Amino acid sequence: MAKISKKICMVGDFSVGKTSLIRRFVDGQFDDKYLSTVGVKISRKDVALPEGSELQLLIWDIEGQTKFKAIAPSYLQGAKGAIIVADVSREETLGNIINHLELFSKVNPKGKMAIALNKADLVDEQKLEALLKHHQYPEQPVIKTYGTSAKSGDNVNQLFQDLAETILAIK
Repeated sequence: MAKISKKICMVGDFSVGKTSLIRRFVDGQFDDKYLSTVGVKISRKDVALPEGSELQLLIWDIEGQTKFKAIAPSYLQGAKGAIIVADVSREETLGNIINHLELFSKVNPKGKMAIALNKADLVDEQKLEALLKHHQYPEQPVIKTYGTSAKSGDNVNQLFQDLAETILAIK
């Protein structure tokens, strides 16, 4: 049986933890040294699905610099899903979530998205709960908003697993 591959994109402002989330998911590692992504980096990981098959995720880690916005749509094309990442400790990144959602939806109207409120280990549980409640987007094709931590690994595998299962049916 041929392995099915689906493209997903990591989208968000610079330094929100997109690369760290990928490294945690793909390699099970965390490194607190900041390395800025230039352009795009593609990683692969097989995800086991409930019915016993596997899906290969092609994870596009897209640069988060503002000047990059003109190039982003070409990198987003063909993606079945996206993880929109924001840093819970930086308010401006939370405010930009809607712009990233709208950009991805415009390029991929059938695509599904998940939101990662990353660096959840840096805020107390009450603040995280309030942020999770506030960042719901029923008007967008968002499957769920997750409080994640690339450092601790909290919700990282669940985030990718849920998105993989959701995009499997997208043609």
